[in-house]
Amino acid sequence: MIPKDNLPILAILRGITEKDVIPLAKLLVRNQIRHVEITMNTDDADRLIQQFRIAGKADLNVGAGTVLNMQDLRRALDAGAEFIVCPSLIKDVIAGCVSKNIPVFPGALTPTEIHTAWKLGATMVKLFPASLFGPGYIRAVKAPMNNIKLMAVGGVNPQNISKFFESGADAVAFGAGIIRSKWLEEGKYDLIEKHLRMLIEAYKSNQNHPGIFT
Repeated sequence: MIPKDNLPILAILRGITEKDVIPLAKLLVRNQIRHVEITMNTDDADRLIQQFRIAGKADLNVGAGTVLNMQDLRRALDAGAEFIVCPSLIKDVIAGCVSKNIPVFPGALTPTEIHTAWKLGATMVKLFPASLFGPGYIRAVKAPMNNIKLMAVGGVNPQNISKFFESGADAVAFGAGIIRSKWLEEGKYDLIEKHLRMLIEAYKSNQNHPGIFT
């Protein structure tokens, strides 16, 4: 059971290795990040999902991202993924998740794609790439489709996170902008944590939203 201090912020982990699992799990939990996506195009993603579930215990909700087809979906679920994220609208993957009652976050951009993803059973629609269109685009989409939950993904940072929520985003995700490959390679988890705290403080200074899965 994820604690009540569940922030509507998802961590995207791409290109991590086994040595990163425990340090990242600890710093994410320490900073109230409860939802972690490990991309399926990361080497040994299956094993990393399993290890993150062990390291996170009951404090982390571990899912799989960059799920592009049914083979990816089967691999992710066999590894123990608790939710699924796609970069685009992949109908058979969405249907497969809905049939198994697995939360699914398909990627979409246009109003037609967003509406279609929601109608197919998306838990929340991943608006990607959010930074190219900005918070104003979310406000425009939400005007006629205010019942659809949107997660802003791509380019979210301490300078714009509040603007995304003020414009109607229900959640956001961060990835390589904070969990940088160079810092991972050099074991500089302190720098990752420093920048993560900046993001969270920017969110907390202006917002109070329910969690991603509520």
